[in-house]
Amino acid sequence: MNNDTGVVTFTELFSAAPSIETVELENETTTPSTRMIPESSLATNTQVTPPFEVALLSLKGLIFVSIIVAAVIGNMLVIVSVMRHRKLRILTNYFYVSLAVADMLVALCAMTFNAALSLNGGRWLWGEVMCDVWNSLDVYFSTASILHLCCISVDRYYAICRPLEYPLQMTHKTVRVMIGSIWILPSLLSFTPIFLGIYTTEEYQKERAGNSELCEFVPNTVYALVSSSISFWIPAIVMIVMYSKIFREALRQKRALASTSACLVLQHVNTTSRTSTNHRRSYRSEITQNGSTSTAVCDNRSQQRWKHEHKAARTLGKVFLSLI
Repeated sequence: MNNDTGVVTFTELFSAAPSIETVELENETTTPSTRMIPESSLATNTQVTPPFEVALLSLKGLIFVSIIVAAVIGNMLVIVSVMRHRKLRILTNYFYVSLAVADMLVALCAMTFNAALSLNGGRWLWGEVMCDVWNSLDVYFSTASILHLCCISVDRYYAICRPLEYPLQMTHKTVRVMIGSIWILPSLLSFTPIFLGIYTTEEYQKERAGNSELCEFVPNTVYALVSSSISFWIPAIVMIVMYSKIFREALRQKRALASTSACLVLQHVNTTSRTSTNHRRSYRSEITQNGSTSTAVCDNRSQQRWKHEHKAARTLGKVFLSLI
């Protein structure tokens, strides 16, 4: 710049301007640093889980664990009670012990994987084979549990509606055959079609082949009809018929016992009033009274036995209705 004229020459202007290479170098050095800051902040934001989600997952996990532990302990108490007390080792309780085993295995083998899948956001982490194993065990034990309830309803029907035929029909051999069929039949409905791949649709098989973290139970129409019929509808119809007959028979026996008790009470009162005038007749009336009292005691025992059977049938009916 010329001090006299105040005019900037071309040489001074060119020397004062920064070079293109230095500008590009500064841009290259500053650009990565400015890009790394949002990426690092993004990474930290995706890794940190909000406290509300952590609390919700903890609550869900606690609920799942409580249900599984309660199911295992409750069914174990049933099994141990029957094993330790000789009076409980009757034919009917064999069905209850087998049902307790099935329900306990549902809690251990099916509910545990279901809880893990739910807590993991629907992502399956154990491979395709374990997915088929889990689906098979779920169908197997659930079907076995429902078939146990169906057989128990048949057993209660013979015990209440046909008490004279019950010892002839419900023998040890019959109970063993029924329990064996309960544990064999569901395997043909669960493991065989699931491991052969004939239970589901082709769309789900293609979707599952490309995603190892996908594990869902998507049956086709044929398998859904057959499985639901054997696992639910046929046992449900049998149980509805059995418990309706048990309820009608229970009402009939209740009316019969009530009328029998009334007749015994009237006979006892008449006998006491007739023999109150004479000592000899009083002695005879005492004998008659003792006889009628013993008859009333026998009637009370039969009444208690009937109430016990009716209460058991009513409890099973409530379990069946809650299952539906």
